[in-house]
Amino acid sequence: MYRSVTLKALQRGVMDSLRHSSESVSGLLHDITIQFDGDHVFLDGRDVTAEIRENRVSREVSFISSLKPVRDRLREMQQELGRQGCVVMDGRDIGTVVFPDAELKIFLVADARERAKRRHAELLAKSHDGIELPALDTLEEEIRSRDRDDAEREHAPLKKHPDAHEIDTTDLTIDRQVDMVCNLALEREKVDG
Repeated sequence: MYRSVTLKALQRGVMDSLRHSSESVSGLLHDITIQFDGDHVFLDGRDVTAEIRENRVSREVSFISSLKPVRDRLREMQQELGRQGCVVMDGRDIGTVVFPDAELKIFLVADARERAKRRHAELLAKSHDGIELPALDTLEEEIRSRDRDDAEREHAPLKKHPDAHEIDTTDLTIDRQVDMVCNLALEREKVDG
C-alpha cells in the first residue's frame, strides 16, 4: 500500500514538493483507492503490481511511509480490510500499530546481503532487455538505509511486537518459510480452539 502511494507521488511528480511540505500529501490521499485481487495490486483501478516493485519506488517508499498523513490514511484502510476477517497482512507496523491484537504476529528477518540477492533475482526475472539492474552492493546499501530510516522514523517505527514470533529467513527457502508460518498458525488455532 505504501508502495502504491509512492508510485502515485512519483507519477504526479510531487516528491520534491512533499519533501518541503508534507501538507501537499492530502492531494494524493484524497481519492486514492488501493485494491487487491490475488497477487495483484490495483491503484485507482489500474494494475500496478509490477510498477510498485521498481527500484525507483523502493528508493522513495521509506520517505513516503514516514509521513503521518499517509500512515494515518493507510492504517484506516488496512483496519477496514481487517474488519472483513480472515486476513493475512505484511508490513513494517502491522503487528505493532495496525493490528497489535492480532492472533498471530510473525516478524521476518534476514541478512541484508541475502535480501539484496533476493531483490536482485526478482528484478532480473522481471527486467526487460536493455534495462540496467542496480549492483548488488547498491541494493544492499538501499536495504540497510531503508531499514535504518524505518526504524528511526517518528511515526510507527519498524520494531518487533513483544508477542511476535521472529523467524530468520536468511538460510530458508520460501517453502520452508511458508511451512514455519503455517505451523505457527495451526498451533495458534489449536490454542484458540
